[in-house]
Amino acid sequence: MQTRNRILDDVARLATGAAGVAAGMRGEVEAAFRLRLERLLADMDLVTREEFEATRDALAKARAEQEQLRDRLHELEAKIAESVPSSTN
Repeated sequence: MQTRNRILDDVARLATGAAGVAAGMRGEVEAAFRLRLERLLADMDLVTREEFEATRDALAKARAEQEQLRDRLHELEAKIAESVPSSTN
């Protein structure tokens, strides 16, 4: 019976050691993958979230101003059309 317990203890220690090694390897693989991914993204010259949001906000402002100018232009064109007498032959 004691021999059986020793074998089970040895197997348990071996499994615990293997699990520790696997966890360590997992951490190293994740760190290497993260580093490689960061290098790849840096090489792609992507914009930051802040730059994207600033550009988006500037575009929205420019679009609103363009719409206001378009409406103003239509108003002025209508006034000109009203003030110019139509030529009838």
